[in-house]
Amino acid sequence: MLRSDTNDYAGLFRGDIPLLDTRAPIEFARGAFPGAENLPLLNDDERAAVGTCYKERGQAAAMALGNELVSGSLREARIDGWQRFAETHPDGYLYCFRGGLRSQLVQLWLAERGVAYPRIQGGYKAMRGFLLEQLASGVARAEFILVSGATGTGKTRLIHRLPRSLDLEGMARHRGSAFGYIVDEQPSQISFENTLAISLLRLLSDSDAPIYIEDEGRLIGRLALPETLRLRMATAPLLLLEHPVEERVDVVVDDYIVDLGRRFRERYGGEGPERHRQQLLDGLARTRKRLGGERHRDIEAQMIEAFEEQARSGSTHGHRSWVHRLLTEYYDPMYDYQLSQRAGLRLFRGRRSAAERYVMERRIDA
Repeated sequence: MLRSDTNDYAGLFRGDIPLLDTRAPIEFARGAFPGAENLPLLNDDERAAVGTCYKERGQAAAMALGNELVSGSLREARIDGWQRFAETHPDGYLYCFRGGLRSQLVQLWLAERGVAYPRIQGGYKAMRGFLLEQLASGVARAEFILVSGATGTGKTRLIHRLPRSLDLEGMARHRGSAFGYIVDEQPSQISFENTLAISLLRLLSDSDAPIYIEDEGRLIGRLALPETLRLRMATAPLLLLEHPVEERVDVVVDDYIVDLGRRFRERYGGEGPERHRQQLLDGLARTRKRLGGERHRDIEAQMIEAFEEQARSGSTHGHRSWVHRLLTEYYDPMYDYQLSQRAGLRLFRGRRSAAERYVMERRIDA
């Protein structure tokens, strides 16, 4: 059955519909939608040349140049890619920046191959505008509950177990601290906002029940929380996770030594352990001003010794001493101050497992 072009942006995002993005790679890198596949009509250089021609000589000349630049075997190879996408994703849609010439040309070339594939009217620009509106209205409408707690209480672990939650750190690909880098490159600010808006749209389409989010500062790595969300978080009710410091050390060692070390080895092979070590030393350097020079040097020496012991024996036990100090001398005082700035009602205090039970019982009672 022939499908029509669409401007049902809500339906596209709620339904997780496959999206074929025909913009140039540089446009895609600035901002994209989660799961969209970039198969451009024009590469960056070709786009720049056609854009210059359009400004200097008009639309007809620009189209002629585009057809000249993308011709012959290159044209066929790009159509092959679009056709594979269309056949793999028969329920998908294609788009360019404004839903104009580029997406129409891709449609035309596919049609010449006998492939009818619909496009999104208004393109990326209209979809991005829709998501900005949805983000603003969704943040205003949603009932948020913050999952808070000192470093090492496993806030993200709880978020992953709750049925209605937003994993902000997962969207940002960063753990939110000076040591938060997790090997994967962070998305652009625009892509982060798009992912957040879509996730919120889906949750609010399903129910008005509370949405659980981790207590975060203004920045997650280099990405900023939308100001509207940050202001809502400042007054949202809280679940306060509380665990003994030794258990928190266990969590930090597991996350930042064991798990992060594995990620570095998988990404960089034999260079992984040294890159991992240097990443944590760089993170520690970012705490120097607050720690003070002498404490920083002491903890740095403990960290280096722990990595050397790990290289010799495979044991991660040596990391516990510097992690313990960093928690009690750096993160805990900072957390106490940040918590004092939160105005929201304290709904719960206790261990992570008890917090999960509290949330589930709250849902049953609602």
